[in-house]
Amino acid sequence: MSTDHIAVQQEDTIAAVDATPQAAAGEVDWFHGLPGRRFRVALPPRLILLNSNQRPHHHQRAEITRVLRRAAAFASRHVPHLDRAHIVGVLHPPTRGRRDPANWYPSFKAATDGLVDQGVLDDDDHTRVIGPDMRLGHVVAGARLVLHIRAVEPPHLPSEQGN
Repeated sequence: MSTDHIAVQQEDTIAAVDATPQAAAGEVDWFHGLPGRRFRVALPPRLILLNSNQRPHHHQRAEITRVLRRAAAFASRHVPHLDRAHIVGVLHPPTRGRRDPANWYPSFKAATDGLVDQGVLDDDDHTRVIGPDMRLGHVVAGARLVLHIRAVEPPHLPSEQGN
């Protein structure tokens, strides 16, 4: 399959994304009991995902990464700017079976970079982002990535006046 076909196939589905402040019906609350505003950024199903075990040609890998970043940026267009965030990335596989969700880290990284591209985060370094923590979700036809985002308040720094 050529990378041109991948881009056309995937960009046709980018309109089917959402960014909602609450979890979808029947979905796990990944931040149960933790404070902070929450957002759900769902990429469309049937996107080609990157897996750490794959060895695609670097041009094909770059094209898949570009499409994932653009899909995440588009899906997060209604998420406000956050100074710090905790991100849980959920892989919804196409079938039941054993999986290692951490193998899809390249896809989660591309989606997190899309949040930066959209301006949701200034950067995705360790001072601004906790995660992405990868989890396995329920079966979705065509597979899907969903980012669950929780706004995190900056830690209180000790007062320098006492010294």
